[in-house]
Amino acid sequence: MEKSSSSSNTRSSEQKEEMKKVSVKTVKKRSKEEEDEDPDEVFNFNKSTEKVEDEDDVTDSEDSIFSGLEDSVSDTADDDDEDDDEDDGDNDDEDHTEEKQQQQGAAKEDEYKQDSSDEEDIRNTVGNIPMEWYKDFPHIGYNLDGKRIYKPIRNKDELDDFLDKMEDPNYWRTVHDKQTGSDIVLSDEQVELVKRLQRGQFGDVNFNEYQPQVEFFSKDLMLHPVTNRPADKRSFIPSLIEKEKVSKLVHAIKMGWIKPKRTDDASRGRYYDLWANEDSSILANHKMHLPAPKIPLPGHQESYNPPPEYLFTDEERALWEQQDVSDRKLPFVPRKFSSLRQVPSFPRFLHERFERCLDLYLCPRQRKMRVNVNPDDLIPKLPKPKDLQPFPTTQSMVYRGHSGLVRSISVSPSGQWLASGSDDCSVRFWEVCSSRCMRTVQVGGAVKSIAWNPNPLVSLLAVAQDSVVLILSPALADRQILLSTEQLLSGQLEADSTEEAGPVKWINLEGVELSQGIRLKIQHPKAVHQVTWHAKGDYLASVMPDHSSHLQVFIHQVSRRRSQNPFRKSKGLVQCVSFHPVRPYFFVGTQRSVRIYNLVKQEMTKKLQANSKWISSMAVHPGGDHVICGSYDCRLSWFDLDLSTKPYKMLRHHKKAVRAVAYHRLYPLFASASDDGSVIVCHGTVYSDLLQNPLIVPVKVLRGHVITHDLGVLDVAFHPTQPWIFSSGADGTIRLFT
Repeated sequence: MEKSSSSSNTRSSEQKEEMKKVSVKTVKKRSKEEEDEDPDEVFNFNKSTEKVEDEDDVTDSEDSIFSGLEDSVSDTADDDDEDDDEDDGDNDDEDHTEEKQQQQGAAKEDEYKQDSSDEEDIRNTVGNIPMEWYKDFPHIGYNLDGKRIYKPIRNKDELDDFLDKMEDPNYWRTVHDKQTGSDIVLSDEQVELVKRLQRGQFGDVNFNEYQPQVEFFSKDLMLHPVTNRPADKRSFIPSLIEKEKVSKLVHAIKMGWIKPKRTDDASRGRYYDLWANEDSSILANHKMHLPAPKIPLPGHQESYNPPPEYLFTDEERALWEQQDVSDRKLPFVPRKFSSLRQVPSFPRFLHERFERCLDLYLCPRQRKMRVNVNPDDLIPKLPKPKDLQPFPTTQSMVYRGHSGLVRSISVSPSGQWLASGSDDCSVRFWEVCSSRCMRTVQVGGAVKSIAWNPNPLVSLLAVAQDSVVLILSPALADRQILLSTEQLLSGQLEADSTEEAGPVKWINLEGVELSQGIRLKIQHPKAVHQVTWHAKGDYLASVMPDHSSHLQVFIHQVSRRRSQNPFRKSKGLVQCVSFHPVRPYFFVGTQRSVRIYNLVKQEMTKKLQANSKWISSMAVHPGGDHVICGSYDCRLSWFDLDLSTKPYKMLRHHKKAVRAVAYHRLYPLFASASDDGSVIVCHGTVYSDLLQNPLIVPVKVLRGHVITHDLGVLDVAFHPTQPWIFSSGADGTIRLFT
């Protein structure tokens, strides 16, 4: 036992000594090799890439002795040699000299002999990753020891790059390698390869793309089969997946989701005669088909020997030649020949054939279905006129006596008398029931407008004649009314002397004019076109249309004999004015709009847009919340003052200009008179409920006036108590419809 332990100790000590000797020898060998290789590296640039890589692997780690795998293999081989004969040091030196000679010989060989273009440059061992990850870092990867491989210093600017481009002949074939960060000059073979690939050719020059194909399967029976694999089990068993798909399709066909394709009947020909008989034609079965228009069969007039009654006389022939081609009944003149052999060729033959072709070509080949709409459904549901009675329907009386245009009429508040003013310079007073003319007053000029005082306790009439407004007392009432009228006119004498001189002058009349009933004369600066009274009968308004002046409207007070102009500026050409029946409002109608003024606050409260070109007349509802306007462009506008400033309804029943409009004081009626010679009476019910819109229904068109000089009905007025209407026209008559 002791011997064995001592022997083992001696062996371990010997192994340690051998290890020390080996390590010392390898260090010496390395130092010698480095001394031998250093001068070669300075001058020898043609070293093989494999040796450079080995040297890099050896010299990368200076700290560890066994850094390269190849060196460690060679070292172990040396160790084995040393174990065999430890004392042969000379042989080792000879081996070193032989290795040096081999290295020098390998360096002289061509370094590109073993190189391949497919081998990657493995100087950068970072791996196959995007090099963009390193664009912000100074290094480009890591070597095998984990140390950074720094990017080559590129301090070229645009100028250096441009100089290289101009001077370096290889600039065009220089490529920058992102993985190693270096510039590579492509060889001629590499440039040619790139060009071939850009042209879409194969990379290999010797590759023949048109070489004959080697048929894998051929008609010849081969000795060995292509595959001799035994058949699968599933090839003998029905597929469950296909069974599920088929069942789904069958279910879809049963439910009607999939419809099987119709097989085209071979008997139905693709080609058919377009102009065949309509009964046998396939097109006749189509419900939208229109048959081609057929030429009418020839009659007796087409015969070469027609009966004598079909031949034209000289008058008929002259008439036929004068007519237009489209208006002629026959496109030719019938002629008579003794025999068929003498009939000449038809001169319009080609023309007629061409027209027939046009008929066939331009004929609509499709029937378009009309929209089946009942016309009664398009008409709004309105009550029947019978349910809206009473309203005037028939002409009862005609008041004749004027020799000129009757421009204006007015009915007394009692409804017993009717006054009319005409272009024959006269004012006539008529009894309504008997159509008898009671009085005629000559005023010395054409009467433009007249208005009866609406106060039933006063009997006064205002007449507009040229630039004068006359106040008449017709004396057609009882004694009490005449006394109150005299009292109204006499109470103004005191104020007459204190009245200042202005654009309007009040004149008392005497003599012949006073005997005719003309009590006052109000002198205006311009021609007066309209006069209207306030509901209480003391105030009177007159209109003088003029663009250039603000003196277009005057309001006169009869009891105090004073006049005032309510407007400082002209807001347009004033056409008509009206007082509100209840409130202190004043309506002024200009060409395109109606302005409503508050006389107490002296301000404009509302402006109504008539949506018409030229307003001709205006009337205010007795309730005061509705206004109608007639215009020269055939329109009648109904305004609801509580609803909007735009028309609630536009009526276009007249064909020509609307001259006058009027409301009835008691009945829900309004009327419009036009130059087309008609008066249209409409039913207009106004409800006290603000949420319910007015009911407007045209009920009657009244005719009777004769149109004279393109003028029809000039004025219209309702009876104050009865559903009667008076109309005056250009034919010099006044008509009563009841």
